[in-house]
Amino acid sequence: MATCPNGHESASDDFCDVCGYKIGAAASTQSGPELGGGTSQSGPAPDGSAQDGGSVPGDSCPRCGAARTGQFCEACGYDYINGATGTLDPTGLPNSAPPPPSVTSPPPAMPVPAPPAPPPPPPAGAAWTAVVTADQAYYDTVRAAGGPDAAEISFPAYCPERRFRLSGTEIRIGRRSVSRGIDPEIDLTGPPTDPGVSRMHAVLIASPDGSWSVVDPGSENGTLVNGSEVRPGQTVPLHDGDRIHLGAWTALTITRDATALPLTRAARDKRLPTTPVIRGGPRRP
Repeated sequence: MATCPNGHESASDDFCDVCGYKIGAAASTQSGPELGGGTSQSGPAPDGSAQDGGSVPGDSCPRCGAARTGQFCEACGYDYINGATGTLDPTGLPNSAPPPPSVTSPPPAMPVPAPPAPPPPPPAGAAWTAVVTADQAYYDTVRAAGGPDAAEISFPAYCPERRFRLSGTEIRIGRRSVSRGIDPEIDLTGPPTDPGVSRMHAVLIASPDGSWSVVDPGSENGTLVNGSEVRPGQTVPLHDGDRIHLGAWTALTITRDATALPLTRAARDKRLPTTPVIRGGPRRP
């Protein structure tokens, strides 16, 4: 049985089972029982351990789990009687346990950006086609109206039907010119070539609703829509089946159905102008 510097009888010979002092350390300056004469109270402590610091069979440190051998845990310094959770410093005295590590909250999650909106669908009714033909009836009215060089222009013996699908925002109608850098989307150069068609004769303009309009930028021989003159710079809306006449015999039928048949003779005659617009008559290029 060892005696600590404070006079306590200790079953352990390294640290006092009563006060936790290191055996062989200097006597405590605190008041306590006299060396060799003091006796400690016996009896169970509030936590069920022996009041004198003796071992309790099967007990272990509630802080680190080490086997109990006295009042203080030799591994972490836990005080079995007073419930202190200090650690032992080199002198054998319990110190306060280090504060638990601070728990920092995770940074707030960044908001997920909304996916981009899908592109708007193409405008309804965008499948428009311009069907180009040679119109004998329109040619006859141009010849009847007279004008410079009108008598010298002959109606073509054969003119194949041509179809141009309308797409984009604008489509130019005219005749290609390499020297002037003019390359219209609807090229009426031929063969056969209508000499009354200007290099840049008319322009088809797409509308936001998918329909089309025609503008005459100031052609020499003018433009007609369903027999009515289009003034230079005027925008004329087009509808399914409308006919555009220009030059000496050229007709463009605007249709939403690429397989639409040409108008009947009665419908065509109804759309012919009563008086053709001849600004100086057709001229040769």
